[in-house]
Amino acid sequence: MPQPEALSTCRQLKLPPSSDSKRVLLVGPGFRFLSGLSVYTCRLANALADSHDVSVLLIDRLVPKFLYPGAARVGHDLTSLTYDERVRAIGELNWYWGRSMAQVARTLRTLQPDVIVLQWWTAATLHTYLMLALVAKRIGIPIVIEFHEAQDTGEARIPLVASYARRNLRTLVAQSAGVICHNSHDVDLLISTFGVDLLRNVPVSIAPHGPYDHVVKQLSATARTSARTRVLFFGLIRPYKGLEDLVYALDGMSDLEAAQFEIDIVGETWEQCTLPAEAIAASRHRDRINFVNRYVNDAEAAEYFARADVVVLPYRRGSASGPLQIAMSAGLHVVMYSVGGLVEAVRDYEGAVLVPPNDVHALRNALLDVVARRDSRFDDPHSWQDVQRAIEKHIAEGKTA
Repeated sequence: MPQPEALSTCRQLKLPPSSDSKRVLLVGPGFRFLSGLSVYTCRLANALADSHDVSVLLIDRLVPKFLYPGAARVGHDLTSLTYDERVRAIGELNWYWGRSMAQVARTLRTLQPDVIVLQWWTAATLHTYLMLALVAKRIGIPIVIEFHEAQDTGEARIPLVASYARRNLRTLVAQSAGVICHNSHDVDLLISTFGVDLLRNVPVSIAPHGPYDHVVKQLSATARTSARTRVLFFGLIRPYKGLEDLVYALDGMSDLEAAQFEIDIVGETWEQCTLPAEAIAASRHRDRINFVNRYVNDAEAAEYFARADVVVLPYRRGSASGPLQIAMSAGLHVVMYSVGGLVEAVRDYEGAVLVPPNDVHALRNALLDVVARRDSRFDDPHSWQDVQRAIEKHIAEGKTA
């Protein structure tokens, strides 16, 4: 993991001359408050560095630590990811800024990127993004917003935060030169959440989420020895994730049917979502379930995916999913509810089985159907090129506008 000292230093790197190479600045979360978006920002930056002069500006302290659901692990070294040496780190911002915003403004005037790409996933960044947009406008740098969801589900339930986001996100989008979404569902969700005129005068591109094959590269080469089908639920445990439905699906099996499975449930609980843990404790097949209730590091994640046959993601809503990307990169079977943007995310993935939302019986049957073909593996159809092309498209449109 890059150290804070390294991320505070602007390394002056020179790329080979190329008429197609652009100066791209990505803004997203660093590794201190590690999340799927920390991973995404790093993976995208490294992928773009193959063709462009890439810089990153990282949000280090996202919120006051005590407000973060995963506060106990903040700052822990949990990822093996590092930024490519070709990626220039121009600094860090905290939620309270200090002198860093003025320093960033000076750096932007010197760097003069062709575009600034803001990663949107939480209203916690909104005040920072609004200021960056103001600075960029004064300097003449276009900004593009890459949406990973319209609004975090936890934030949406907090009245003041929800209204703050609705009011001010419209201002941010109005100052942008373009918007990137991972699927058409998210475009519709943005409009339904923030108003029909939100995207009326803003160019919109749709680019599928890139692969998370960095975990796959660590997968153990040890042959699987279990005679049972290994089922994995992986990721944050939140109300919308529907994890309890996996437990209910297992409980709906006979003893003979359940004996075919071993279940790994690996994730950190957020939003006081205790129902899944209660369902696990009460399950009639509790002996089939291995429950790891914490945020695991990359090496541990690789082991869980290495021994899995099928990943189950019974989300009740969803725009994108890091665990889904890992599962597809590993070529695993995926069983999930047919909801939101996830339908588009697996449209070209042959290993996906979609069942009706909230249908525990269908979920149970889908798991039983996987048993006979659990050894099959599938190709991941995704790459980072779609996101790269979308960014390039908005740069070109900005120059011709």
